[in-house]
Amino acid sequence: MNDITRLDPGARMSQAVIHNGTVWLAGQVGAPGGSVTEQTRAVLASVEALLTRAGSDKSRILSTTIWLASMEDFAEMNAVWDAWVDPENPPARACGEARLATPDYRVEMMVVAAQA
Repeated sequence: MNDITRLDPGARMSQAVIHNGTVWLAGQVGAPGGSVTEQTRAVLASVEALLTRAGSDKSRILSTTIWLASMEDFAEMNAVWDAWVDPENPPARACGEARLATPDYRVEMMVVAAQA
């Protein structure tokens, strides 16, 4: 019996993996070249869409790992995050600076959530 569900599996990765009531999302990025605000909004829209498909929502997020191409963008990313995150159920979170897949990406987020 296969108790692992994979959403949008590809040769290299799946966009989400569900096992035992936990949802793991692959790193989500926005459109290359957009501002940090635009990319963060796009990332969070992708997160919401994947969580919905997986039977979860942002109130069920357990942890989020955020990578920024530059920590100088921390405040800009947080302005979007703070308006989006469920204030009654904020997840554990880490944020750091990393070289992302291409210089056009400025924000990437990886999420773990519980199913509803």
